[in-house]
Amino acid sequence: MTPQAPPLSQQPQPDRELHVETPDGALLRVLEYGEDDDPRLPTVVLAHGWTLSHRSWLPVLDRLRSQLDVRVVVYDQRGHGSSTPGPTSPSVRVLGDDLAAVVSAAAPKGTLVLGGHSMGGMSVLAYAGRHRRAFRARVRGTVLVSTAAGDLSVRRSAPEAFVMQALARMPRLPAGRAVSLFGQQHLLFGEGARAEDVAATREQVAATHLPTIGQFYAALGDHDEQEAAAQFRGIPTDIIVGAKDRLTPVHHSERLHELIEGSELTVLPRLGHMLTYEAPEVLTKALASHVHAAQSQSG
Repeated sequence: MTPQAPPLSQQPQPDRELHVETPDGALLRVLEYGEDDDPRLPTVVLAHGWTLSHRSWLPVLDRLRSQLDVRVVVYDQRGHGSSTPGPTSPSVRVLGDDLAAVVSAAAPKGTLVLGGHSMGGMSVLAYAGRHRRAFRARVRGTVLVSTAAGDLSVRRSAPEAFVMQALARMPRLPAGRAVSLFGQQHLLFGEGARAEDVAATREQVAATHLPTIGQFYAALGDHDEQEAAAQFRGIPTDIIVGAKDRLTPVHHSERLHELIEGSELTVLPRLGHMLTYEAPEVLTKALASHVHAAQSQSG
């Protein structure tokens, strides 16, 4: 029997849903959980990865909400999930500007804890580099998961690049049946992956439009935010990666650890790229530690 992803009805009901318009006219779906009436409470903002949606953070969101009194904001990055692509050519720096727009609309005041998985971690880096004053003034902790500061194009093959170039020019149709459970498990997961987690991942990737897959593949290859790492100095940062991550192998996290002074690097044995599913407890613990620290500083 083919594993089934958890139905959409299992997603917790947000306290508020809004569509944030970016400067170039893209509409980003944003979901808020928790009230914003206590200024001492930091807001956790979570950015997802390439070909995924905010749903990839749900295992962590559920744990955060059950363990802490905290506001959490999740959103679909442009061209992903229910967000529109906008007219601007995709780039990680545009995603950094999008994160700034989400923060301005959904968490305009108070302190922040930022979490980014894969492309979402790159979005956090770009936000730090392009919106330095806001980042330095408001962010009290970051968790960068299965991500990289650059150099992603080094190991790409010519056939892979050719296919992605073709996808970038195709009509806006979802990837659908071209995405297999076996392929997702082999590429994205480590040992002992749960069938329902692989199915949930496959469902998100299959719903992603073909041009989004190809265009953001190119954008990730061009991504270089190594200079932005300097903005993290003095901001507690956890860098977490799976030892069997095939998409953003461990050396990318090791390099990020070198760039971000004072950061903590955790390499999880036997696990792959999808740590939001494979190790939600670890990510929750890291985010919660930054939330507690932010609360103690403001209290």
